[in-house]
Amino acid sequence: MQPAVIPARAARVSCYTAEMTNVTITVDETTLKRARIRAIERGESVNQFLAEQLRRYADADDQRARQRRSLERVGELADSLPGSTGGWQWNREELYTERLGRFDR
Repeated sequence: MQPAVIPARAARVSCYTAEMTNVTITVDETTLKRARIRAIERGESVNQFLAEQLRRYADADDQRARQRRSLERVGELADSLPGSTGGWQWNREELYTERLGRFDR
């Protein structure tokens, strides 16, 4: 079975305010037919689905960078807050005494 080739067009298509570029992919015919059926059932086109997946893929690095910056800000905030344990630290015995003491009834 020959793979279905979706032809690319050299022209750019203007959609709303964004300029769009066509992309060519190679996929087997059976997969393309199943994708078209699923897209119809979902009320979208294969093109819309693929475009959204490409946007998510492209935005992933931006999202990771935002998450990294947010974590850095949380760390900076934690470092800037006043507070001290006065040198006191939890120890294993105290933690388990409190927890296990609940079951001594």
